[in-house]
Amino acid sequence: MAARLHSLPLFVVLMGIGALAMLGPAVYAFFADDLHSARVFLYSAVLFFLLSALIGIATINNPRRSVLRSHLLALPGAYLLLPVMLAVPFHEAVQNTRFLNAYFEMVSSLTTTGVTLFDDPGRIGNTLHLWRAIVGWLGGLFIWVSAIAILEPLNLGGFEVTASGGIGAVGGSAGAYPARRLGRHAMRLAPVYAGLTAALWLFLTIVGEDPFVALCHAMSTLATSGISPLADLSESTAGLAGEALLFVFFFFAISRLTFAPETQPDSLRRLSRDPEFRVGLLCVLCVAGILFLRHWAGAHAIGEHNNLAAALGALWGALFTVLSFLSTSGFESASWDASRAWSGLPAPGLILVGLAAIGGGVATTAGGVKLLRFYALYKHGAREIERLIHPSSVGGSGSEARHLRNQGAYRAWVFFMLFALSAALVMAALSLTGLGFDESVILTVSALSTTGPLAEIATESGNPYIGLGDAGKLILGAAMILGRLETLAIIALISPEFWRS
Repeated sequence: MAARLHSLPLFVVLMGIGALAMLGPAVYAFFADDLHSARVFLYSAVLFFLLSALIGIATINNPRRSVLRSHLLALPGAYLLLPVMLAVPFHEAVQNTRFLNAYFEMVSSLTTTGVTLFDDPGRIGNTLHLWRAIVGWLGGLFIWVSAIAILEPLNLGGFEVTASGGIGAVGGSAGAYPARRLGRHAMRLAPVYAGLTAALWLFLTIVGEDPFVALCHAMSTLATSGISPLADLSESTAGLAGEALLFVFFFFAISRLTFAPETQPDSLRRLSRDPEFRVGLLCVLCVAGILFLRHWAGAHAIGEHNNLAAALGALWGALFTVLSFLSTSGFESASWDASRAWSGLPAPGLILVGLAAIGGGVATTAGGVKLLRFYALYKHGAREIERLIHPSSVGGSGSEARHLRNQGAYRAWVFFMLFALSAALVMAALSLTGLGFDESVILTVSALSTTGPLAEIATESGNPYIGLGDAGKLILGAAMILGRLETLAIIALISPEFWRS
């Protein structure tokens, strides 16, 4: 059976998985007495599973080389075409929306961006909220496995910073058997991913969260999609205990050493020395501290600085929200608004934009530029300053550290420039649709960093996605896919050297 699956095209396998996932909302809708949605998802599951089976039978014996580039090519194809299938039951269940809106919702969910065009959570019902959370959860698992099985052998997705080989180079056994590598890593990572999700669901339920909301939040936290059936966390019945649980699980998006099976024997020792984890922790503490001092100064000006409960709430709101946006989840603490009420100052949305752009760890579900690239640029800058003071000094710390400061920093800088160029192009395209500069910046970073809730929280003027025209939706949908795959992977696909190797 495994050999048969390995011989199928990756896109066909993903179609089958997506079709089977439709059974989850069908079962939930049946027991929730939402019979229309139950029929829609059941019929869609049967239809698309049969379609994927027929395509699989037609292509299973096609003579072809199973090279790694074919699987890399399948990634943009999956993000472009798979949402068409996933949007069919969503569109039929909503009944009063256009198919383009349903497609946009599925692109947002699959890329773990988590933005929605439906401002009122009650409009689409729990069945569709569950479907969005499931698609986002599967999208998180897909990028988890793809990063290790596809992007790492090609020195893409952040691995190019520490790799000594060329970017996009195909070679060795990894290039010869990508399907087996993909299946092997899926079997190793899927139980970890599902186990962490189930554990968070159980913990949230224990502290008083509604089981359905707890399930959606658990899937959204592990996938960093920020999808929730609630308007915000202030409506959650779990309270501070629920936020504390989410806060702990955000760290799985900061460094892959927190979950990678191959690092479990000495994971704690390695995690304490992991540059991504240390840089992420430093960002959280420093930015949260600055935000707290800012609110404290505002509270001092209005004579509220002695309110200890409000001060602690402001500190917790800053810690939670900073880590949430650094992991590109986008959940906002219930204490975030309380801190503004304490100090009388507005929330600094630009800081959240910067945190989302930085992003989380390599080979995690987080988006953004990634912490490892920022660490490489920092080490290079520190070395250059040292050379200015001591021109004859010799940089130590071994060959790996020297490679990180030189070749790794160069590649990180190239990616950073590509990210900035992509942001400029998306902003220019959005401005042609009639959006202002501020909205264009926030929407662009929100899409490229796959942090959907950023747009609403940073602007504080409602959901700016709702007023978008068709052109704006298509532009941002393409930006979400570009942000999920990263620019280097797209360039590798169109590079002649990649196809000659």
